Amino acid sequence: MNEIPENKLDPRIKTVWRICYGIPITIVGIILIVAAVLTNSAMVESSGAGLGSLPYIIIVVLLVILYIIFLGILPTVRYRKWRYEITDDCIDIMKGGFFKKRRYLVPFIRVQDTDTRQGVLLNAFKLADVTVSTAANEHVIPGLAVETAEKLRNRVAELAASAREDA
Repeated sequence: MNEIPENKLDPRIKTVWRICYGIPITIVGIILIVAAVLTNSAMVESSGAGLGSLPYIIIVVLLVILYIIFLGILPTVRYRKWRYEITDDCIDIMKGGFFKKRRYLVPFIRVQDTDTRQGVLLNAFKLADVTVSTAANEHVIPGLAVETAEKLRNRVAELAASAREDA
């Protein structure tokens, strides 16, 4: 099991992740800009001197850095590190980000439930997540094409039922 699992996620998941990261960053950016405008206008009215353009420059630079990291780099890194594979006796899941890499081997004998999930964004991109539940954890394989997710869910359910029968 030292080999890297061979199956990758659907590439469309990168766009979903970018949207999921971009929305909160944009909302926080708007709030910060509105706060800076209100603070600056209040200072101009009370003392005649405002903050100038420095807060706006700082906010814009911060937003650009966050957009580059969370919309440009992080989805690509996550996508490259995500792998999964179904073997005869377990599900092999490997995932990671910038600094960590985690690998989970989920024996079919431990699988209690498997399901596919779709939120609004996943549905819009015709993607689904596959969840595999054990007594201790729930493991998610995100961003698979709907047909692939359904086949994977059914295969895991079959192998889990077979493992329980053999035990």
